[in-house]
Amino acid sequence: MNDTTAVVTGASSGIGAAVARALGRAGATVVACARDGDALQSVVNDIERDGGSASAVRADVRDELDMERLMETAARAGGRIDVLVANAAVAHGTPGEMPAPEDSYAAFDDTLRTNVRGVFAAVKEALPHMADDGRILVPSGSIAREAKPGMGAYAVSKAAAEALVRQFAADCDRTVTVVDPGLVATDLTGGQGRDPDDVADLFVWAATDADPAEFDGDIADLKAWKRATR
Repeated sequence: MNDTTAVVTGASSGIGAAVARALGRAGATVVACARDGDALQSVVNDIERDGGSASAVRADVRDELDMERLMETAARAGGRIDVLVANAAVAHGTPGEMPAPEDSYAAFDDTLRTNVRGVFAAVKEALPHMADDGRILVPSGSIAREAKPGMGAYAVSKAAAEALVRQFAADCDRTVTVVDPGLVATDLTGGQGRDPDDVADLFVWAATDADPAEFDGDIADLKAWKRATR
């Protein structure tokens, strides 16, 4: 991934941090974004310590002006954006303990504003700066397709984010892919699942070697990655 620029939102922890570090190890110049500036800078320091190139941009995906500024900054740094990982997401509650009838309007609105509108804003603002063969990756999971009790607005938001992927794939000439790493141990899963570092290379593969014809508007998951790389 030498001479490529990758933007990762929600890069201060969890999947976003692991993916940012993996992209840095692969040679990409990483522009990392999150609301927590201190945690974000720690991830950038990790990348640079490993010999990679990275910069931190404190920004909020809920604010389209922040997204415009982020993408312009990334494009100036590398001349274009080659990869966008629209990872930023929230869950207002404990997984399995967020039944939809008990979601507050405020929690529902913020979940959708971050996890759906935030993806929309990141992709929309990145597209004018993306390379012709640029790739857009949106993390998701089976909860988007298979309802489980107590997942409330979070499950709704992931289903909507996957719908955004399909629509952007239909409406633009970049490769737009859902990346499903399975259950990953983050704050959003209550610490259950695989270590984020164990699935980060799935995103690197999706950003580089995955067949655009197969995964544009579709889902790249662990099985597809292992089948392609074994």
